[in-house]
Amino acid sequence: MFLDILIIAIKIILGISWLLTLTLILTWVERKESAVVQDRIGANRASILGLRVFGLFQPIADAIKMMFKEDFVPPFSNRFLHTIAPFLSFFFAVITLAAIPFGDEITIGSKVIALQIVRMNVGLVFILAMFSLGIYGIIIGGWASNNKYTLLGGMRGTAQIISYEIALGLSLIGLIMIYPSLELNEIVKYQGSLLFGFIPKWGVILQPLGFFIFLIAGMAETKRVPFDLPEGESEIIGFYTEYSGMKFGLFMMTDFVEVILISALVTTLFFGGWQVPYLYPDGFHFPWGGNILLNKWIVTVLQVLSFNLKVAFFCWLLVLARWTFPRYRYDQLMNLGWKLLIPMSFVNIIGTGLILILV
Repeated sequence: MFLDILIIAIKIILGISWLLTLTLILTWVERKESAVVQDRIGANRASILGLRVFGLFQPIADAIKMMFKEDFVPPFSNRFLHTIAPFLSFFFAVITLAAIPFGDEITIGSKVIALQIVRMNVGLVFILAMFSLGIYGIIIGGWASNNKYTLLGGMRGTAQIISYEIALGLSLIGLIMIYPSLELNEIVKYQGSLLFGFIPKWGVILQPLGFFIFLIAGMAETKRVPFDLPEGESEIIGFYTEYSGMKFGLFMMTDFVEVILISALVTTLFFGGWQVPYLYPDGFHFPWGGNILLNKWIVTVLQVLSFNLKVAFFCWLLVLARWTFPRYRYDQLMNLGWKLLIPMSFVNIIGTGLILILV
């Protein structure tokens, strides 16, 4: 019992460390990628002992600045709710990491350890539920500030997230029909088999329309351009307009954490997760014949590395989208969700069902 608790504690520490480290790196990637898009140098002024290292010290400087900024609470606001709102947003985003598998099981002695913080039979439902609860941080933050503009931003955010979570959930029904499980590691294992003997059965191959809908709805969940209506910085209606210091930092970190988690979910559900094509527990087995035998620990490292590289690619893609597309108007945002993505989700479900019946 003690050993099981210790293993879970270690996995929690490693998982959160991975997430926060990647969040820190992503703030640098955001600045550098936007600079490349706009033909600028980007943040590179922060230095240690005269070394700038392509601006890699900038995230550290930002963190120090946030910690020492004044924590201002507006007069006549609800101090308790104003304080707890950023924590709610950050907490419900981070906790979804618990159900995401980083790799297959490993065996140490007689102990089988899953490279997943908690294995849940309803892991997919748990993730969708935690994303839904993140709404409370937005609406409470906007309302508790006692500011009409922040309240408007909070209402916008609530409407946007509820709308796109419907499309997000519906886009996964076709996937569940093909991979009959709600446990993410089982879904990844289903994607390890081959179609026609040589094509990986990744979700993006079997559910291309579901992948497209999930990716668009996932981008809306992150509340970033072109779906940054809850913030609307140029319109000065952001739901965290009245925040400063580390509370503001938590809201900003939540955006980057959600980018990472959406990238991890796209990887897990549609791109094989930790699976590497033709890589099995004992090595590579190619469909055209021949194999390369590998140590089980090398296989595990390759699987974890594969997962991280896929996540890094989609983080890069979402940041690129943020600096490429213009913001939607509010009516355009709602039309896209309710009149296009949700009907397309139903078409995907019906089409998947018909194909399964015929096959």
